[in-house]
Amino acid sequence: MILFSSSANAKYEKVFYDFSIKSINGEMINLSKFKNNVILLVNVASYCGFTNQYSDLQKLWDEYKDKNFVVIGVPSNSFNQEKDNEKEVKEFCEVNFNISFPMTSIYQVKGDNAHEIYKWAKENHGKSAIPKWNFYKILINKDGKVEDTYSSLTNPNSNKIRKKINMLIE
Repeated sequence: MILFSSSANAKYEKVFYDFSIKSINGEMINLSKFKNNVILLVNVASYCGFTNQYSDLQKLWDEYKDKNFVVIGVPSNSFNQEKDNEKEVKEFCEVNFNISFPMTSIYQVKGDNAHEIYKWAKENHGKSAIPKWNFYKILINKDGKVEDTYSSLTNPNSNKIRKKINMLIE
């Protein structure tokens, strides 16, 4: 028997808000602090062709941060395009893009060494939740469940993403 995992049959023993992750500054972020918020979780990288999406992620954050919406950037070297340490990533993001949304430490986002949030997303939403490249986006609804995923090619400010965010924050 073949089992296919999708959001339709996901059991969700845990939700997004049940996890924690280390911030780019080294403190633990208990994700329960974002409970009842819509989250856009994005694996980011400094040396990627999509790195200019940092600007668009910042625009989304600036526009929606007071409307129960959070952008979380997860620096990752899963595709061999990230700096060597958090200090370099933080400086790069602040100097080049004036990033103020929450950023995490550097984590793997696919495979056996992926952060538990990414394993959870795959387990509950299926293969579409596995980042295919940097700047892959996972949208988490207010219930802490994966709502949708978007490829690196989908700009954070696209109508597709904005419509879904607007629908979820109401």
